[in-house]
Amino acid sequence: MSNLVVNNTSMENGSDVKLGSSSKTETRSSRFRVPEMRLNSGYKIPQLGFGTWLAGKDEIGLAVTDAIEVGYRHIDCAQIYQNEAEIGLALENAMNTGKVKRQELFITSKIWNTFHSYEKALEAVDDMLAKLRLDYLDLCLIHWPMGYKEGDGYIPLGEDGNIAFASTDYLETWRAMEDAVSAGKIRSIGVSNFNVQQIERVMTEGRIKPAVLQVEAHPYFPQKKLVRWCSERGIVFTGYSTLANNQHEFRVAGQPNLLNEPTLIEIGKSHGKTAAQVALRWALQSGMVVIPKSVKRFRIVQNFDVLDFHLSNMEMARIDGLDINWRILPLDRDDQHPDWPFREAM
Repeated sequence: MSNLVVNNTSMENGSDVKLGSSSKTETRSSRFRVPEMRLNSGYKIPQLGFGTWLAGKDEIGLAVTDAIEVGYRHIDCAQIYQNEAEIGLALENAMNTGKVKRQELFITSKIWNTFHSYEKALEAVDDMLAKLRLDYLDLCLIHWPMGYKEGDGYIPLGEDGNIAFASTDYLETWRAMEDAVSAGKIRSIGVSNFNVQQIERVMTEGRIKPAVLQVEAHPYFPQKKLVRWCSERGIVFTGYSTLANNQHEFRVAGQPNLLNEPTLIEIGKSHGKTAAQVALRWALQSGMVVIPKSVKRFRIVQNFDVLDFHLSNMEMARIDGLDINWRILPLDRDDQHPDWPFREAM
């Protein structure tokens, strides 16, 4: 892709990095650098990042420390994950101990649905910066287009027990983020879980063009048309749940487990890789930014170890053929909200 560049700030070619902080010292080759994609804001985003969704407060600090030691420089966060304070402590410690410099990191966070008004969105930015112990965010996203009632927790409920919606326009949130860019608190802005019509509205009515779209994408739901649409408009596509997340609450019993997918296992054997590593490599070669999450050090290492092999065109086509148009996270509890994004096919 034309906006793909090499990360020249990574560890030096041909050297080895020793990974401490565990009882067993690990050594791995670092001759393969994490590629970066250039954003329309002029900044660069590492194509392989570290996700923090569903990581508990008691485990995320060590996981982020391990991720930085392994080589991750892109950390994906969000208000609703409710673990940013612990992430902030880990980031501060990593910088204070010389493990990483701030300019080497790319930190993303997302404004939650109960902070969509202009004032609340600005408050959210300041809150995220304080918890993450940062002077600026590299990227800030609107997490979902739907606004919820403000001032009553992250998941406000009405008398009927359903989500209490708000009619706040997400363009109000967008304008707050634009002003935060002007104030130097955010470098790049984008959206998450928006459909094409909603993105086009932001592009038409906003001052700043979205730099990133973050949505669900995995071999069972590859989003090929949307990836291409974003590429044609200079928007970087980030896929979440690239391993078809097996943990979150919206999964239903009996749904497939991507890590047991025979096609991925077979392709992985020919490269000496796991099914998860093949899925992540497929996403990278498809032009996506990926943000796999784990709190287990050996998984964090495995998920990073996807830069030293290449899938052939035939292998990519076989993985593309796994598409069953299955969205794991439809958030259909919100389907009565006028801004629920999934009424549209793309």
